[in-house]
Amino acid sequence: MSRKSLIAANWKMYKTPAEAKAFVDAFLPLVAGHDRDEIALFPSPVLLPTVIEAVKGSNVAVGAQNIHFAEEGAYTGETSIGQLKAVGGTHTLIGHSERRQYFAETDAIVNKKLHTALKHGIVPVVCIGEVLEEREAGNTEAVLRKQVAGAFAGITAEMAKPIVIAYEPVWAIGTGKTATPEMAADAHRIVRADVAKLLGAEIAANIRILYGGSVKPENACDLLCQPEIDGALVGGASLKPDSFTAIVKY
Repeated sequence: MSRKSLIAANWKMYKTPAEAKAFVDAFLPLVAGHDRDEIALFPSPVLLPTVIEAVKGSNVAVGAQNIHFAEEGAYTGETSIGQLKAVGGTHTLIGHSERRQYFAETDAIVNKKLHTALKHGIVPVVCIGEVLEEREAGNTEAVLRKQVAGAFAGITAEMAKPIVIAYEPVWAIGTGKTATPEMAADAHRIVRADVAKLLGAEIAANIRILYGGSVKPENACDLLCQPEIDGALVGGASLKPDSFTAIVKY
């Protein structure tokens, strides 16, 4: 399989600059020389310069948890793609379920952000996933197909090569509940098949689809050893160097 897994840490709204620096200083020696997977940290915006400086020369990338689709403008509280690039960020999350839930991000907004990231050479990690009511109603496939179609509107096969998708069942984020490896793999197969319909078999075969939703050291191998799962977007378990290292080294 040609897809190289990506293990990503979403720190959400946690850590001070001092705490972020301490994490990196402890974490880097634990993963030095680890080249089986790509590793990326996604700290809050105020931490980006600290974390980017701390990982210099290492095998760890750093990205933003969110960007605005406009290149600049009067958007108080937002981070532009130019600001992210200027401090050395290389990745961004787009459309995380918490952004959708609490900040009213729609598939159309996700699509605009995706176009902006690709235009400027930032690796986008596009988040999709169903809520509990949608899964219980048997609508998981329809929801995922709608979100993929919305996110990828106007995206060509050539444009799509850097894109990473993160499947995160919303009911499993921060709840301690986790999709079984079989449930996660089934969802990944749905997404990959839909990408094939939109962008062709080659793109679908090579696009990386991560799993996110209460990933921890105890379940990392069961999930990440599934051939359809190309890495993880890790929340709470990424806040401590030892637990995140255990996931990276599953």
